[in-house]
Amino acid sequence: MSLVTIHRTTAADPAFIALIAGLDADLRIRYQPYQAKYDGFNKVDTSARVVIAYLDKQPVGCACFRPMTEREAVEIKRMFVKPEARGNGLAMTMLKALEEWAAEEQFTVARLETGNKQPEAVGLYQKAGYIRTANYPPYVGFETSICMEKPLSVIA
Repeated sequence: MSLVTIHRTTAADPAFIALIAGLDADLRIRYQPYQAKYDGFNKVDTSARVVIAYLDKQPVGCACFRPMTEREAVEIKRMFVKPEARGNGLAMTMLKALEEWAAEEQFTVARLETGNKQPEAVGLYQKAGYIRTANYPPYVGFETSICMEKPLSVIA
């Protein structure tokens, strides 16, 4: 049995930087010619809280959240699992870890944007309790964007 661990870190973590390079490559394949207009929204700044999934001590997945303009909301971003590690429940484990972290910090809503060419991501988020909402800025009018949200239970 493989050992899975989740590590909290920052956007400066070299493992995170390497993993999001894999994510960007995957998105370019799925969304050409649209991906170029999303690139500016995929930047991760120092406010991001990052989790990395390790499978047998090897970094195989990542995700993060960043506070949104409204103090109570976070945006889940940069969710990725390497193809060879998929099917192990890592994406759900990382998503739950981010939700718990956000709730610890007193955030009450998690939002995210995914795309219509990522049915596995849409299914994951629906399974985790996210519901589709109107596209929020900056994704308003983007035909490939799907925005979703979920209330979080604040941890006292």
